[in-house]
Amino acid sequence: MSSVSAGAGPSPTGLHQAPNLGRRSRPLESVIKAVLMASALISVAITVGIVIALVRPVIEFFGTVPFSDFFATEGKFAVIPLVAATAMVTVIALLVAVPLGLGAAMYLSEYASRRARKYLKPTVELLAGVPSVVYGFFALTFVTPTLLQDILNLDVGFTNALAAGLVLGVMIIPTIASLAEDAMSAVPQALRQGSLAMGANRMQTTLRVVFPAALSGIAAAVVLGLSRAVGETMIVALAAGAQKNLSADPREGMQTMTGFIAQTAGGETPVGSTEYNTLFAVGLLLFIITLLINIVSISFVRRFRQVY
Repeated sequence: MSSVSAGAGPSPTGLHQAPNLGRRSRPLESVIKAVLMASALISVAITVGIVIALVRPVIEFFGTVPFSDFFATEGKFAVIPLVAATAMVTVIALLVAVPLGLGAAMYLSEYASRRARKYLKPTVELLAGVPSVVYGFFALTFVTPTLLQDILNLDVGFTNALAAGLVLGVMIIPTIASLAEDAMSAVPQALRQGSLAMGANRMQTTLRVVFPAALSGIAAAVVLGLSRAVGETMIVALAAGAQKNLSADPREGMQTMTGFIAQTAGGETPVGSTEYNTLFAVGLLLFIITLLINIVSISFVRRFRQVY
């Protein structure tokens, strides 16, 4: 019998092995991967650069001003009134935006026809394209004098937290409505059909089936709107006021953190002075607050996320 040399004979299965096509080099894929990685690294580098730009003036600031004067309720460098005003305006904005935004999302997702959704959703999102300075002047020229003083007969000042919060809520409605509608539309149709087959009506299906199933996306939409409200500048700078005021009455004028930053960075404060470095301290505190909000929201979304 003739022997067959190893490596020259057929494979044990009797079949010829096909060449490995998956290991062919793909230069374009490597370039795309490198571009995407560079984009991610640039985003991280920008964030790190922002933190570095804030830290140095903050160190100089706290070298002159003690923490007790900064985290105080009164005083030139007190930040607690700014934090309280920011929280009050944000809460008012959420009280306006969350019900209206979620209501719009439920209508667009569950009740509107395809043709109505085609025109209504872009119309709602159009509010997001209005410049914030326009919203600020709208609060000064219509909301405060006409809505609050004439129609509702409220004793409010020319600048007040109530008008700023109302208009800020209108501004973030498109953010909440659009993202919440996307989350509700992603719920499988089989869940709706199963609920309707069990005898539930459309409202019960929306509130007890679709809404809980899309809870993680809805929570992300609300938190994104919250972050947008906390970081908004022009509306609160124009409509809320420019004086520190630690008060629980939203009818009074008060200054928010972003409003303080806008006023301090207006060019009248000498660069490098303690007053100038105050805006970096407030900015870093605002950065930390926004970061904590995002961390909490990410943990919440991951906890309740449902994949279909």
